Amino acid sequence: MSAKRKIATVFGGTGFLGRHIVKRLVAEGYTVKVATRVPERAYFLKPCGSVGQVVPFLCRYSDPASVREAIEGASIVVNCLGILYERRRRRFHDLHNQIPVLMAEACMREGVVRFIHISALGVDQARSRYAASKREGERAIQAACPWVTIMRPSVIFGPEDNFFNMFARLAQIFPLLPLIGGGKTKFQPVYVGDVAQAVLVAALRPVAGGFDPRGQIYELGGPEVVTFRQIYELLAKYTGHKRILVPLPFSVAKIDAFFLSLLPRPLLTPDQVESLKTDNVVGSGNLTLSDLGISPTGMSLILPSYLETYRAGGRFADKKTA
Repeated sequence: MSAKRKIATVFGGTGFLGRHIVKRLVAEGYTVKVATRVPERAYFLKPCGSVGQVVPFLCRYSDPASVREAIEGASIVVNCLGILYERRRRRFHDLHNQIPVLMAEACMREGVVRFIHISALGVDQARSRYAASKREGERAIQAACPWVTIMRPSVIFGPEDNFFNMFARLAQIFPLLPLIGGGKTKFQPVYVGDVAQAVLVAALRPVAGGFDPRGQIYELGGPEVVTFRQIYELLAKYTGHKRILVPLPFSVAKIDAFFLSLLPRPLLTPDQVESLKTDNVVGSGNLTLSDLGISPTGMSLILPSYLETYRAGGRFADKKTA
């Protein structure tokens, strides 16, 4: 691809996935504008590149002029913005629909070459408000920018993730862990490095030999499909914390989730319980990581590297003292 200029804009670049994308774009020689409401929060990314290569950029997301200014001059735009629960000033519709549409419109006006939007796997089947907002957002973005590339990752794992780490911390504290809906919901966890690489391929690989990511939807999952129960079993294997698993019907889980949702950072919300009624796996016949030339990384290669720190005595707990 012959880029107009080697400038990329990443929205949500300070997040778990976003920082991996920023690092890969920097490694490819791009100057990366990290569009954020609080530029100081992106300062930690500056050492990823040479002086001036990572640019924290003030952006007022709800202001079309500010969004367009953040995108101006970029040939690549990546949107990683998203929330898992709502608060008074952070609504699903705003983050998953209204703001991304402003990006799409700005991409069209500014002549952006590749626009990649991060959505979520299973949004076309799930019945939660989260999934509905993601689904409606996808449609609105496609209407505004038909050549947008949409990535739908399953649960993303890796150091600093908020999935396996959260459950590992809970297992350190509580002797019982809930199996919501009996623990039968299926997931296809995908490594954060693979998702970031998928974005890079979609952003940089030339259109040739039948490959054209523009206007496509990719469903990103790892090589293993596991149930909620099996996820707990993996946690027990790598952390050494074997806990009693208690089946919890969805109806009861929603009541518990209501009270947990009142916490400053909710452990669970009723809407998330609703999401767990639908499997989170790659659908048959859809474009996947393999269509981007990426072999998905197995959990066994990554999880031990950070979950073993939750084991009593740390990762060297099983080593015999010399």
